[in-house]
Amino acid sequence: MKKINKLFFIIIVSALIAAPAIAKSNFQNTRMVPVSFAKLARQAKPGVVNIQTEKIIKGGGRVYRHFFGQPFGGGRNPLDDFFSPFFNQIPQDRKESSLGSGFIISKDGYIVTNNHVIKDADEIKVVLFDKSEYKATIIGTDPMTDLALIKIKAKNLVPLKFGSSSDTEVGSWVVAIGSPFGLEQTVTAGIVSAKGRIIGSGPYDDFIQTDASINPGNSGGPLLNLKGEVIGINTAIIRSGQGIGFAIPSDLANGVIAQLTERKSVSRGWMGVAIQSVTDKLAKYYGIKEKKGVYVAKVYEGDPADKSGIKVGDVILKINDKKIKSSRELSLTIARFSVGTTVKVQLIRDGKEKLVEVKLGKRPDQEPEAVNKKDGYDLFGLRLEKMNPDIAQRLGYPEGINGLVVMDIESGSQASKTNIRQGDLLMEINRNKITAIKDYDRYLNKIKKGNIVQLLFRRGNSHVFVMSFKKP
Repeated sequence: MKKINKLFFIIIVSALIAAPAIAKSNFQNTRMVPVSFAKLARQAKPGVVNIQTEKIIKGGGRVYRHFFGQPFGGGRNPLDDFFSPFFNQIPQDRKESSLGSGFIISKDGYIVTNNHVIKDADEIKVVLFDKSEYKATIIGTDPMTDLALIKIKAKNLVPLKFGSSSDTEVGSWVVAIGSPFGLEQTVTAGIVSAKGRIIGSGPYDDFIQTDASINPGNSGGPLLNLKGEVIGINTAIIRSGQGIGFAIPSDLANGVIAQLTERKSVSRGWMGVAIQSVTDKLAKYYGIKEKKGVYVAKVYEGDPADKSGIKVGDVILKINDKKIKSSRELSLTIARFSVGTTVKVQLIRDGKEKLVEVKLGKRPDQEPEAVNKKDGYDLFGLRLEKMNPDIAQRLGYPEGINGLVVMDIESGSQASKTNIRQGDLLMEINRNKITAIKDYDRYLNKIKKGNIVQLLFRRGNSHVFVMSFKKP
């Protein structure tokens, strides 16, 4: 009995002695904060540039398309125009200077940035790490992903390398370098907060969310992993939140940049189907054991899917052995293939699996459901939003007023050549009152090409005016 008690005592004491060592070992293996970001910053900074642009603005500047702000600093903040009670005093035409960021990808001067940084710029100046300045030319842009490729005449530059955004895990440390508010070569650090974020900026939203500090002027700058590789391009922030920024993933950017380098434009694969994710009821109806794949709700006549025999009711499971879990994943997957590529589509039809080969066509500039809009603008170059109490209060309109607010005017459009301003309220089209976007679209669709369209606007408390356009 004494021997047993002695043995038990030895086991307990041994366990108590070992416990702190185990805890200490686990803590050491989980290093919460890197010792320093200094070496990474020192190596990466020469590859990061400051971008300065000048452009002529029609009608007092633009307001960003939605409540997600763009980190595009310098000059006048475009949101100030929207919220200022004095916006009626803004001159019709003016020169605007703006700031952004970018990073070098080749020794001979190719630089990646955001499309919104250099959009409509009359002059682009690039400032390098050593303060030397160069004029840049635009090689190509892709508004769909908000990416742009520019070039300067320089040699022996220090390029940054792309890393894999898909291999980057949520919680990984990242570093952002850029020019927030014009403060060049600013380094901030944080973690990857989430991946695959959709923020409503376009059809290819697939953003990396980070809490690394990103501010106006950071747009186009790199988001780096601890190896100094670019795993994202800083692009957007939420103005109402702090510590929430978004970056275009490098895996998406790589394909776009390659096309811009080779042909100065981007063409995306297109199947020509309208799709939706598979619900429980659809899965049961079509005899799918698991809720997976995407349901083909419509096949556009004459497009690649139609020519290949894909039908309404088919459920697409895989593209070239890649499992498709959602409609968005299918759109992103197809868009990354070049035009003319033949892909293998595995699908279920009438409860049986089937393999179909589809030769992808070119994605149309305007999809069938959006023939009257281009990048958010209407036929005349107006970006409109339904009036709501918050906007009415900010712009000084009376409570309960209805109509569509002019949020932005597209440069070079019919509307940009008129006296229409941001904040004007569109109330009628050809004497038909409108209270929602769908009303406006419905009446506009009824008007034949070449006919005159009359729009009734209100400005402020009392000023009412009519603008006439010829429907293109």
